[in-house]
Amino acid sequence: MSNRLSKLLNDSALVSRFMAAPSPRWVVLCADLVIVALSCFITYVFSPTAGLDHPGWWFTPFAQGLVVFCAYALMMPVVHTYRYIVRLSVFEDIYRVVALVVSSSALMLLAALSTFMALGMAYFGIWNIFVVALLVFTGMVFTRLAIKYLYRILSGKSVRRTRAIALGSTVNTFAFASTLNNEPECHYKVVAMLSLMPDSVGSTINDIPVHPYSADTISEIFEKYDCNCLIFPEAQLKFMRSGVADIFLKKHIHLLMFSQMKEIDRKTGLETQGTPTVRNINIEDLLGRDVIQPDTTEVELQLRGQTVMITGAAGSIGSEIVNQVASMQAADIVLVDQAETPMHELQLQMEAAHPDIKIHLFIGDVANAGRLEQAFMRYRPRYVFHAAAYKHVPMMERNPSEAILTNVFGTKNLADLAIKYKVEKFVMISTDKAVNPTNIMGASKRIAEIYVQSLFYHIRGKSDSKSTRFITTRFGNVLGSNGSVIPLFRKQIEQGGPITVTHRDIIRYFMTIPEACSLVLQAGTMGAGGEIFVFDMGQPVKIYDLATRMISLSGLRPGEDIEIVETGLRPGEKLYEELLNDKEMTMATRHNKIMVAKVRIYDYNEVCGHLDTLRQLTELGEYHDIVAEMKRMVPEYKSKNSQWESVDKEISKNEVITEISR
Repeated sequence: MSNRLSKLLNDSALVSRFMAAPSPRWVVLCADLVIVALSCFITYVFSPTAGLDHPGWWFTPFAQGLVVFCAYALMMPVVHTYRYIVRLSVFEDIYRVVALVVSSSALMLLAALSTFMALGMAYFGIWNIFVVALLVFTGMVFTRLAIKYLYRILSGKSVRRTRAIALGSTVNTFAFASTLNNEPECHYKVVAMLSLMPDSVGSTINDIPVHPYSADTISEIFEKYDCNCLIFPEAQLKFMRSGVADIFLKKHIHLLMFSQMKEIDRKTGLETQGTPTVRNINIEDLLGRDVIQPDTTEVELQLRGQTVMITGAAGSIGSEIVNQVASMQAADIVLVDQAETPMHELQLQMEAAHPDIKIHLFIGDVANAGRLEQAFMRYRPRYVFHAAAYKHVPMMERNPSEAILTNVFGTKNLADLAIKYKVEKFVMISTDKAVNPTNIMGASKRIAEIYVQSLFYHIRGKSDSKSTRFITTRFGNVLGSNGSVIPLFRKQIEQGGPITVTHRDIIRYFMTIPEACSLVLQAGTMGAGGEIFVFDMGQPVKIYDLATRMISLSGLRPGEDIEIVETGLRPGEKLYEELLNDKEMTMATRHNKIMVAKVRIYDYNEVCGHLDTLRQLTELGEYHDIVAEMKRMVPEYKSKNSQWESVDKEISKNEVITEISR
């Protein structure tokens, strides 16, 4: 019978519209007003005092019912009983109805007390207030339940559901479990709950049994309910990051995260509850720590209305800086990059997201000083964020001259032009690989750091007048950046493996791209000039463990479905990265996640002498001599797993000979 009724109703255009989208807010509001009107009619028209004489028209049942109706109508926009999608909401709509009834009743009690004190008689009877409240509550709740039930029937039960267990505090867990079970289009059905609150253990809520969360009993509970899927609310993500996720993954339990998206009503501007979503956990969700929330107020004050130049604008870091600077209402943003296609894609993205901001595309290589000067001359930037660099370690080990041309002389070109065109702040993005470098890339970035810092102190020493402030920021790997390990692992998993790891014990620091870029902007704002800012990167992550997690999150078994193969350290690669030199110390700043490194200040003229030598060697293409000069300039640069280890031996041998000759 229900199937026949469902088919009959589904043929109706009105029902089809009901199923396709939720009813407008005004429809829900009107339905609630009708319920209130009927409740007032029943209460006052059929009241025992309806036929009695009244002191005036305003004390008649009709007038009193009208006033009660107005009181409820007045409170509805305040508590927003109509703001939720009735067929999807669970507790929120009930809370709103209770709030409406209580607030309206309180308003009427206040009116009754006021008339009693003024006239000696109460305008409203307490019994009538209670009856209206009871009828309104019953009518509104019943209507909502009926709509939810009707939607469930019309949707049918064609969706085959996966059995799952929900994790969380009891009340919140029950809320999202009920939402999932009452949403016919959802592919998951919660059959049990794991509670983090011991008080409710052993109870059953709405036919869903509640068990205590314990690492020792997880396997038994999932076997008992014949499921291998865990769903947890987004609010419990921090708890899962603490190592709990690994407990489930090791038992081959599929992890899913539940979130209730919020939507903004275009007409009222109010936040409303949207459709619930369940999604797979990404490795980015579990890596690291709580997201750093920088204070962008000062950054916005400095950048709003300014012309900002960003080099390497089409790269992972550069494009995110572009987006964040645009969101801070910079007047003009100059995008500098030599990658044509990525620049075109970035242009389309920016035109769609920020149509009111002037975006200037400037194709050029930072190693081309003449081309760069055209950009400075044309746009006169006030702030420069320098993200352009070669970053792949093995590639630069084979091409040291290009590392020098781009990472060192590209930075020098920009820094010199920043002085010439009176840029207010120049922020260079460096890397943790510049600390005790073991490869060409890290050493080239350290030389770039040395140059901009020595230039700042040299200019400041020559004149007391205001000049460009040069600031350097260092951080580790960013999640999902171009060429990083996570996209590589995802691709290898999709291809069926194996996942390649250079060394079982290799560790790295990770930070999300938006997080790193927001700290770059904040450090740039804080900097007075000459600082090298170091970010708190959290705890390092073992790359081998990262690989096993990603395999498990894909629903596969490490070592069985997907093999993990060690390939050996790549040229110039080291097991761990450092954010500070062993001889360096840090100073705290007003931001607890940003520190200033105390580093050796190089003499500008001495640095320029080294760079002149490097330029000559680069033009000649003498790789061996280039690396030797880099090592003389950065004594802590010691090659590892690289063909350039021989240069270290030569330098050490020459130093011994020199010492003996003395």
